[in-house]
This record gives sequence, C-alpha cells and structure tokens, in this order.
Amino acid sequence: MPRARAWSMALQGINGVPVEVEADVGGRGGEIKMVGLPDKALREAVSRVPAAVRNSGLEWPKHHVTLCLSPAALPKAGSAYDLALACASVAADKTFPTERLESTLLLGELALDGRIRRVRGVLPALIAGYRAGFRRALVPVASLREAALVDGIEVLGATTLAEAVTWLRAQPVELQGPPPSLPSDDLAVLDLADVVGQPEARWALEVAAAGSHNVLFQGPPGTGKSMLAHRLIGLLPELTMAESFEVTAIHSVAGELDDRHPLVTRPPFIAPHYNSTIAAMVGGGTGLARPGAISRAHRGVLFLDEACEFGPKCLESLRTAVEEGEVRIARRDGVTTYPARFQLIMATNICPCAPIRDVDCICTAQQRRRYYGKLSGPLLDRVDLRVRMRPQTALCTVEPPESTAVVRERVLRARKTAVHRWREFGWAANAEVPGPELRRRFALPATSTELLDRALARGVLTGRGADRCLRIAWTLADLDGGVTPTRDHVGAALEFRDRRVL
Repeated sequence: MPRARAWSMALQGINGVPVEVEADVGGRGGEIKMVGLPDKALREAVSRVPAAVRNSGLEWPKHHVTLCLSPAALPKAGSAYDLALACASVAADKTFPTERLESTLLLGELALDGRIRRVRGVLPALIAGYRAGFRRALVPVASLREAALVDGIEVLGATTLAEAVTWLRAQPVELQGPPPSLPSDDLAVLDLADVVGQPEARWALEVAAAGSHNVLFQGPPGTGKSMLAHRLIGLLPELTMAESFEVTAIHSVAGELDDRHPLVTRPPFIAPHYNSTIAAMVGGGTGLARPGAISRAHRGVLFLDEACEFGPKCLESLRTAVEEGEVRIARRDGVTTYPARFQLIMATNICPCAPIRDVDCICTAQQRRRYYGKLSGPLLDRVDLRVRMRPQTALCTVEPPESTAVVRERVLRARKTAVHRWREFGWAANAEVPGPELRRRFALPATSTELLDRALARGVLTGRGADRCLRIAWTLADLDGGVTPTRDHVGAALEFRDRRVL
C-alpha cells in the first residue's frame, strides 16, 4: 500500500516531542481514520485537511486513508499538525521524492481554501526540533520572525498548501525566508519620580528590585500602591538571552507574542483581574494545560491589585509557585510543568470600606478580619517586604523625587554584586538562594543574627521567615556596598517584615 511520512512537533509545556505523521492509502471507500490520541481540534482535521487539499488544486486520495501520529501514547493537541497531515496524505497517494518531506519539520494550520495559518508554540517547537536533529522547518509566513529566533535551523515560510507541496516535490517555487529584523521599539518606562512622598515604600521597591523580593503594599486608596508596582519593571535589568528564549517560549505557547518583535527582552509585567479564576491564574484547559498568569510572569512581575478581593483558593494557588519557581498542572492527558519564577507584588486596602484615615473606618472587627484574612499566614510568610503606605499630605515635596534612572543605577550595581557572589552556584539573585546555604556556607556571626534568634524564640517569626530576612539583609548589604550583612542590615530586614518582631 502507498505510504508516506512527515514530521511535526507535540508540545508538553514548553518542551517538544517529535511526532511522526504517517499516511497510508488503500482499501475501499473514502473513509479517513486518525489514530494517535488526537484531541478534538486535531480530530476535526479529518474534515479540514481534505477540503484544504482539494481547494488547493490538489487531489485527495480516493481510497481509504489511515493517519497515524506517533508516539501513539503521547496526547496530541491543536491544529499545528494540519500541514504535515496534508503533505503526507498527498505524498502517499501521488508518490513523489520524499527526501525533503522526511527531513523537514512541518508546522501550520490549514484554512479550507489552502492558506497556512499561524499556530502557537513555533519557537519551542523549533528549539526541540533542532535538539532532535532537524535542520530545516517549513512554517506559516506569519510565524517567520518567531521561527527565525532559532539558530542552526533553516526556516522557510509558505503562504499556501500548494506552495508547500510544490517545494516538497522539488519543483520550482519561491518560498519566503526570514524577514529582516526590525529595530526594537523603545517602550516608554514609567518614571518613579511620578510618585510623590512615600519614602518607605520607594525604598522597599528599590530593595525588592535589587534582590528580586516579594512585596505587599498596604494602605488607603490613592496613596500610590499601584503606581509603585507598575514602576518596578523600569528598575529591573533586561533579560539575558537564555531568559529571553525561556520567556518567549512561554508567551508563544500562550499565543501572546508581538508579530513585529517576537523576542521578549524585558521582564514581563502581568496584572490579572481579581475576578480571575484559578485556571486563569495557574493555567488550565482540557487535555494538556496552557500557561496561566503565573507562568506568563516568569522572570518578571506578577502584580495582584486589590489582593484581598481575589478568591482564597486563587491566592493559595500561588504558594507552591512562589517557593519552587515552577507550577505543575495535572489534567486528563498528563501533568504539564511550566516555569514560574516571578516577583509577587500585592497591593491591598486595610478593610472593605477603605477610608483615607483609620478613624473614619465603618467596618466591624469581624469584617476587617474576614477581609484581610484572605491573605493567609502561609502566603504572607512568603512575602519578604511588607509596607504600610501613608496618606498623602502634599501635592509637592521640597526636593524632587529620584527618577527611575537614578534608582536603577543603584539596583543594577547591587544586582551585579549578587550575581558575582552567587555565580558559581547558579543563582541570579539573593531571593533565589536556598535557606540552608545561607545558614551554613554563608552563615553570619551570632552578633549579626541575634535579633533573628530573639524573634524565633518569641514565636513571632517562622524558619521560612528567618531565611527570607537573611536574603533581604544580603540585598541591603549589596545596596550599601558592604561585603556581608551587619546587625543593622538584619534589623532592617526584620522591620520590613513586621515591626512587632523587634
């Protein structure tokens, strides 16, 4: 029986597995059967692909067609297999040289008229294809800029199925190559000088940027909590090339890349609405889960405005991701793991009525406790810096506030110090250093940690909280230009968490 095969790619999270697409033509009747654990979108290809073949001026096999996607036990999802299914079917029915077909990675969804539409996950698919030995890929023209980010693999773009089949037959046709790179857009950075007053909160934001720490801003409405959070991105360093590819791969799977500038070079800023579901926050979907807000904020900032308005289950879903830097989502077709190492920034009022002055509060003690109680103890224990905002008292200050450029210079200097110190261990920021290493290999003298021991003995600080205080102390030392944290740095770190521990 005539048979042909092509290659495509299945994604599990941001990791790819090569999929062999086989087409067998023979037997009576024009039935089409697909095997290999396809999802609903892929099963619909048995109607979509034949129509695209016929409307492209090609002939669909008149006999029974069996389509097999291997590995058979691996769930397949999405429409990115359309191009490979169509090419393998045409090749099996009308035999032509298959050298190009069997050595080229094919990705693309087919329209009924034969146009090749863009699909999600082209970047991680091509990275996995390169690692699997592929050195050529045929993708939709709309995905060429994204595909061109992968070095070492020849990328060709086709507009229609007819063009792709003509090229696979080694007949004259001009496919598009990667377009020239465009100059990056200089995105406007919100200036920290816009925030009037709030010296403690500004200092906490600088410390958070220098050490990649989590922050909670508490206070009346209109005091600048959200303004400060949005200005954190301007203080952070640009992503390294490895980090850029990792973040871009996640956003590619989520379908959120910019067509003109697909490579993400700046830390992402993700701010989900407080009505977001757990699936929107963590990731979800039938079959294999897609990335949620937690993963899209990888290497960047996850900002929860009005944090106490989020559902308790939604907030508790952050705990493991904050601690481990990844999220594991179990669904029907398996467990998907996405990286999720982000800075958590939360902003909240103190109570539901949110008065400017505490004396104007009309909430009962039970209402205040129920409102603020949505932020559980285990979640708050993972927040390094807790800042109480003060009501605004003037529109102008005697001295103009420092700009983002001035503060960013100090932050980058402190970050450089931390990277140099931890480089042999693979940690990029103080917040990533494991607690046991801080207590053993980089233990501080007893005179410096006396306040920590006292807080632990009084039961107002947990072991996790003590580790986070040590990380903050190292960041404060880096900002001061010191070699190791002093007693004053440890005391300041404790005060950032809660003044009651002193």
